[in-house]
This record gives sequence, C-alpha cells and structure tokens, in this order.
Amino acid sequence: MKLGVMLPQNWKFDPRTDLTRAAREAEQTGYDSVWVSERLLYPQDQTGIHRLTEYGDGAWPDVYRKVLDPIVAMTLAAAVTTRVTLGSAVMLPPLHVPYRLANSLAGIGAASGGRVVAGLGTGWSVDEFAAAAPRPMAERGAALDEFLDVAEAVWGPDPASFENERYTLWPAETGPKPAAKIPVYLGGWGPKALDRVARRADGWLPVMVPPAQVGATMTELRAKAEQYGRDPESVRATAIIALGGEFVRVDSAERAPYQGSVEQIMEDVAALAAVGVDEAVFTLHTIAGDIEHYSELLGQFHSAFRAAAI
Repeated sequence: MKLGVMLPQNWKFDPRTDLTRAAREAEQTGYDSVWVSERLLYPQDQTGIHRLTEYGDGAWPDVYRKVLDPIVAMTLAAAVTTRVTLGSAVMLPPLHVPYRLANSLAGIGAASGGRVVAGLGTGWSVDEFAAAAPRPMAERGAALDEFLDVAEAVWGPDPASFENERYTLWPAETGPKPAAKIPVYLGGWGPKALDRVARRADGWLPVMVPPAQVGATMTELRAKAEQYGRDPESVRATAIIALGGEFVRVDSAERAPYQGSVEQIMEDVAALAAVGVDEAVFTLHTIAGDIEHYSELLGQFHSAFRAAAI
C-alpha cells in the first residue's frame, strides 16, 4: 500500500515557503504522493443555501479559508520534488473552462515528468458556482463529463479536436503533452457519481468511508465496469482520511473508523488495504497549527504506517 499526504494550502500556512517545504519533506520522509484540494472562497453568509450541509450547524470549517489555487500549489510542489506523485483531491472541473484546466494539467504532467493524478469532483457550493462556473450548478455532473471529454482530446495525440454545443476545438496541436497518462480518479458517493467512476475513471476517491463499505463499493464498481466492457481490475481506489481531534485510544465498540490513537487509525488503514485500496492519503493540514507541527506529523504518521507493515 502507498502513503500520501495533503499539502498545506490554507490560511494557516505561508504560500511563499510552507507548501514547498511540506512537499520536499514529504518526499524526503518517504511518502509516495502529495495532494492538493480546491476551495475558491469562504462565504460570509453561511446560512440557508450557503450552508455546508455535511456539518451539523452548517458552518464551513476553518481549513476552507483562503485556500491556495490547486494548479499553483501543484506547480510549486512539482518544482521542488522529483519522485512523488502529484494528485488533486479534489479539483472541481465544473468551476473551470474545460480546455484551460485540461491544458494546465497537461503542462504540469509534462513539467513533472508524468507524475500527475487528476482527482476530480463535481462541487457542492452555490457560492462557488455563482462566482465562477461556466454552467449552472444543476448541470455539474454533465460539466464534469464534458471536462473528461475535452481532457481526453487535449491529453491525447495531435491533432486534438472537440466539439459540442458550447465549445469547438478545431483540429490543432496542443501541448506540451503530459509525459505519462494522467489517471483520473473521481470522488462522490451517490449512484450517478459511482456510475461515472465505473464508466470512465481509473479510480475512486472515497473520503472517510469505513473499510467494509469501501470494499463492498469497489466490488460493485468493478462489476459495473465489466458491464461497460472495461477490465474490472483497472478500477482502483485511493482513500482520503480526514484527521481531527486528539489521537487518544478509544476502547469503545462504537469507535468510529479513523478515530482514536494513531495505532488504531493504522489498523483502519490496514483494513482498507485488505479490501484492495491502493493508497491512503492523510489530511495532516486539518490538524496542524503551523508548518512546524505539520512537519512533526509527517514524521509521526509515516513512522506509524511503516511500523504497521501495511
């Protein structure tokens, strides 16, 4: 199993120095990948339609404030590393013009020597869609499919071409091309999202999903991929583990997955590996108070992962 880490992009960290330090240290420590996320804004009004519905009181978490652009973050990480994979978990194509985002990812794929993984989602914030999206929020699933169509053309051989009712790419040279195929991993949990994974993605990005559910869903995804004429084993999984709170052992039978001591969290990671998950990615930035704390956590979690022999 591989081990990855989310890079520190939010307001607690200095974009001039902290992100590049984190990327270098992650590579030097032995992590296999570094990941970036996308959050365009932090709304002042967080009531009504502006709520973050995943949270009980609707408030957006503090880590969503002033998040560095993922293309900028990925480019900075690429410039100071040579080995680690550069992933996004997740980037939101419905908030972008498809060609521009596809071309930017291709450029990073070229400059990094082919180390990019495109982890993508549809988005959920009405504020972000109102501010930036080329298409209405109600069309976000179709917008993601549209991006995948455009990316296939842009990342593929020249002459690249694409046409639909919104965009026309007449046959043209585009590039630079990525130095290696850019795998596409998709987030989401609903039926439409999972169908899209089975139909056209290289992998799935479950976030905080219990190991048993991940295993059951992967079985379903691979069966559906086979129905679409794909090799079922070509559909992989990278699990995102959002850390929070104190790492104190919880002996109750009601312990939630990925909670408790670091050792208990690693037991859950081992359970993910047992159901076929290829990589676990930790969100150390959600609990680190500053770059020094983040650096300490890098070492702590890498050591615990290796000690668990996962």
